[in-house]
Amino acid sequence: MQEKLERRSFIYALLAVSVAFAFLLKPFFTPIFWACATALIFHPVYRHFLHRYPKWPNLTAFLTLLLCIVVVVIPVLLVASSFVSEGASLYQRVQSGEINLGEKVEQVRAAFPGFNAFMERLGIDLSAAKERLLGGLMSAGSFLAKNALALGQNTLNFFISLGLMLYLTFFLIRDGHSLVALLIRALPLGDAREKLLLAKFAEVTRATIKGNLVVAVTQGTLGGLIFWALGLPAPLLWGVVMTMLSLLPAVGAALIWLPAAIYLYATGEAVKATVLMIFGIAVISLVDNILRPILVGRDTKLPDYIVLFSTVGGLIMFGISGFAIGPLLAALFMAFWEIFMREFISGEQPLIPPREQSPLEPDQSQD
Repeated sequence: MQEKLERRSFIYALLAVSVAFAFLLKPFFTPIFWACATALIFHPVYRHFLHRYPKWPNLTAFLTLLLCIVVVVIPVLLVASSFVSEGASLYQRVQSGEINLGEKVEQVRAAFPGFNAFMERLGIDLSAAKERLLGGLMSAGSFLAKNALALGQNTLNFFISLGLMLYLTFFLIRDGHSLVALLIRALPLGDAREKLLLAKFAEVTRATIKGNLVVAVTQGTLGGLIFWALGLPAPLLWGVVMTMLSLLPAVGAALIWLPAAIYLYATGEAVKATVLMIFGIAVISLVDNILRPILVGRDTKLPDYIVLFSTVGGLIMFGISGFAIGPLLAALFMAFWEIFMREFISGEQPLIPPREQSPLEPDQSQD
């Protein structure tokens, strides 16, 4: 009886300490998540280096991290700095009167009178909508241009988080196998189930991040190039915006290039508008329709509608990191229920992953 009480008390204390530790790490959730994701994505590179230099695990982990910095971190920082610079420049042009947003909105309204009447029948006040739109754009530009101190503080926080992420990534790359083995030993879910769930976590994380980022960067690059070719202002700025919006399945970049095409039609640039419309439908949207199911849906084994809703829900709940966290949670949800139905309802034996395959390695069964 005494031993049972002691074990129960220890379990309660263990849960309490674990919850307290989770709250302690809560402010660092984003860098921890991205460190895990980066380690998973670059782990095959680490294995390649380790195969060549088996006696130097620290060196191979450092080389892998250095490659990550050169291939991913530095280009993202360069594009982000150019994005902020172009955004501030565009705001200054609007503030100086060089670009009159109100006049451009009125041009669109005058070019499509039927649309105005349709919106009025729906009870939508276009004048009020225009004022809100202009106010929102001016507020966003003012934030970029005037709040230098706040931007500096946010930049400092960003680089602190980036440093923590890279620091943790080094150890996760180097010690990934031992940490996974420790996690499987500690969790009380059954080793076979834990290996399956960890393998699903690794598979979905790789597929979602690599797939979504490839689609988003491709669409944003194509959108920025067509804006530059047509002589539209701030092509890099709008290319980056289209890249971020492309994380949303189905709509994404069309939220930028479609209004731009409508504006070109309204201002008499029919040829440019037609080129942009055809390019947007036939090229930019086709990238989403072809690449996303191949890179994301196939590897995650999630239906397209689940990918859409989980991505949007993840973005709402977790911000920009939600495009990866949302589908990951959806995949784990479906994996847990699949295990439950197979083992607890159908009475089947737990599936055991191949011994030679680690949860850190890509699933080779589909190749």
